[in-house]
Amino acid sequence: MIRHTVVFTLKHEPHSLETKRFLHDAKKILTGIKGVTHFEQLRQVSPKNDYQFGFSMEFADQAAYTRYNEHPDHVAFVRDRWVPEVEKFMEIDYVPLGFG
Repeated sequence: MIRHTVVFTLKHEPHSLETKRFLHDAKKILTGIKGVTHFEQLRQVSPKNDYQFGFSMEFADQAAYTRYNEHPDHVAFVRDRWVPEVEKFMEIDYVPLGFG
């Protein structure tokens, strides 16, 4: 299992119509890609960083994650929405440790 997460800040105001559209479209597009499970959209609330939002999703394995990254809908979303609308971001991908 791979848990793909990203925290990000949009160029739009947090409660603007543009932000609502971005989040709505992201959920619709990304959850429509086969292999995406446990998709969540999150508001970042820690005072230790200044990101606004987060996405979290899971994939069964590396092959499913690779198919997602290369899927035409994901590629188009990154090109047409993410790059123009996201001010900054950080990705973190996790796999279970396998012990403990």
